Formats: sequence, structure tokens, C-alpha cells
Amino acid sequence: MVQDVAALPPSKLLWAAELPRGVWGLAELLGARARLKSAPKGDGRPVMILPGLVNTDRSNLLLQRFLRRLGYRVEGWGLGRNLGTRAIGREGEVLMQRIVALHRQTGEPVTLIGISLGGIMARIAAHRAPGSVREVITISSPYAGSARATNVWRSFEFFTGDRIDDDHVRAQATLAATPLPVPETAIWSRSDGLVAGEICHAGETRAIEVRSSHIGVQWRAEVMLAVAGVLAGR
Repeated sequence: MVQDVAALPPSKLLWAAELPRGVWGLAELLGARARLKSAPKGDGRPVMILPGLVNTDRSNLLLQRFLRRLGYRVEGWGLGRNLGTRAIGREGEVLMQRIVALHRQTGEPVTLIGISLGGIMARIAAHRAPGSVREVITISSPYAGSARATNVWRSFEFFTGDRIDDDHVRAQATLAATPLPVPETAIWSRSDGLVAGEICHAGETRAIEVRSSHIGVQWRAEVMLAVAGVLAGR
């Protein structure tokens, strides 16, 4: 079940600093080329990256390119903007079809990397199609607590058309918070300005703490290297 974590949303100060911190993270990436080149090489396995709320695959291009250079077969989710059930279907059936198709095409189960809402969806997918999912890596995904411990739950309701107190949404949240039948890693930040860091990981996961904003977390060098390390089994 969803943990009864007594978490509060990030402060207004952290919230206000999100955009400049995200831009700084992108600038910082330009000076991290040597560090990124030290990442362990990949083994060609299929990887699918799921974007955050209202984002598309374009938001993950830097992470995609980085992992491809390491030798992984990286795919976006190919479903346009992440508008919750409007994008993936009420039961996630559209996303399941994409994952199962990639599994059949490559002959290998798919590693799912999900940013924010995309990570919640990745966890749900792992429960529903464990034979097609190798492992799940979530990045700043608030799956382990109340949606009200975020500064974006109203945006979620507006863009998805769902309400966080709907029975269907509660059931999905409970499923996402349940320990997975495949390896799981949560990358999170206690200085996140949009979601409370403590609800982005749980006791049964491998948790990797980073220092980052929520916006642009997937293009932080520290996060990219953490993902590469998990994929390499480090």
C-alpha cells in the first residue's frame, strides 16, 4: 500500500528555485564530459525511458543519447505527451503494448527508466507485465506517499483529467507503491522543489540520493552516471 509518510510538499523557496536550478544543471552538464566518458559500457539490452507529466520523449533526448553511446538499445515511449491515462489508457494498456512489443522484437525483457510520473507508470507496468520487464529505475518519482506531498498534484489533475482521490487513482497509487517482482532502484533528491524527496523511495528499494532540482533531473551528470552504474550492476 501507499506508505503513510508524514511528508509535506517542498518549500516555496525550493519551488521558486526550480527553473534556475534546472537551467544550471544543463550548463553544468557541459563541463562533465570527462566524467560521463568514464561510465561503464552497456551490453545492448533494450531500455525504454518514460517522460514526466506533460513531457514528451524530447525531454529525455540527452539521457537517451548518453545511454546509446554506452551501448544500450534505447527507445522513447513513443506515446506523445505524458497526460496520464489519456496517453497510456485507463489500465495502462497502450503502454503495456509498447513494452511487450519491444520485448518480443529484441527477445529480451525491457529495462524501464521513468522520470517523475513516468516512474510511477513504470512501476505499474512491472507489476502487470513482469515477464516483459527486466528492472525499473525511477528518477524523482513520488510513488511512496501521498500525492499531496507534492507541489504538482493540481497540475496532475488538470492535465490528466483524473482526481487523486478517485478510487481508480488510489488503486493505481497503491499498486505503484507495492514492492516490485523485478529489481528496483529509486534515484531521488531531498532538495527537489516539486515533490517531497522522502516519497520518492521506499525501504525495499535500492535508493540513490542525488542533489538536484526536479526540473531537468534527467540531464544531471550525477543522475546519468547513477543510471549507468545501475545498468552495469554496480
